[in-house]
Amino acid sequence: MFFEYSIKTDKRESLVDISDTILDAVVKSKVQNGVAIVFTPHTTSAITINENADPSVKKDIVKFLHEKIPENYGFSHYEGNSDAHLKSSFFGPSLTLIINNGKIILGTWQGVYFCEFDGPRSRKFYVKIMKD
Repeated sequence: MFFEYSIKTDKRESLVDISDTILDAVVKSKVQNGVAIVFTPHTTSAITINENADPSVKKDIVKFLHEKIPENYGFSHYEGNSDAHLKSSFFGPSLTLIINNGKIILGTWQGVYFCEFDGPRSRKFYVKIMKD
């Protein structure tokens, strides 16, 4: 099954927890065992897994990337969002999750995040679910 989602980000750089959206797709698919692939088609956004229990982890990731890859670095390719292209490359546009007994397998403190590096914008991400 294939699901398309829209998301509106409200900051230039942010991590948005999309775990519940993905779990909802798994439930709707009725797949008990298989994989879910999450993908964003934008070159200035990414998908990643990280801690979702402490909100300061998201802030620390954004702060670290903002400091290490500043917007005004002096990139050869400069369209005003060159830093966002580089930041998104560190995480990548997709990830694969294991579905077992109708649930995605994540660690106790893990969540799936849509990473925005050139917002605020309206974005899309896709979830493809395949059964074993």
